[in-house]
Amino acid sequence: MLKYGNTRHSNENAMRQASDRLELTTRGPGLTEITSSIAAWVGAQEFREGLLTLFIRHTSASLLIQENADPDVMRDLQTFFERLVPWDVSSYRHTTEGEDDMPAHIRSALTQTSLSIPVSGNLMALGTWQGIYLFEHRARPHTRTIALHLIGD
Repeated sequence: MLKYGNTRHSNENAMRQASDRLELTTRGPGLTEITSSIAAWVGAQEFREGLLTLFIRHTSASLLIQENADPDVMRDLQTFFERLVPWDVSSYRHTTEGEDDMPAHIRSALTQTSLSIPVSGNLMALGTWQGIYLFEHRARPHTRTIALHLIGD
């Protein structure tokens, strides 16, 4: 489920700004495409040109820009991270929040918590096959918050 916070606008001088929060609930480990939700918010701001910043407010999930044409890409990424950072609790000291705690932090450290995307003509300037994904690294569903900030005119 996606839920937006309250959009705030600033119009001082020639530069405009808008900010909001996007909340969504994940289903557990894996990638969830959020491109259309972000695009809808950007379109509602009516900016001709600008820069969109997305920031996930968690240490056990991340953001990615990745191919959105072939679902095998998402499956292969998930499989790769499972091999790279195993769920084996005996490999880690930090298990405060469960066996998936430290593997989730490592996976987040290897990916990104922030994305910058140009906006042109009130649209994100993504490539043809690019999509924006929330990458959940925990073993169970979580509610995640992404801060959105758009600056431009």
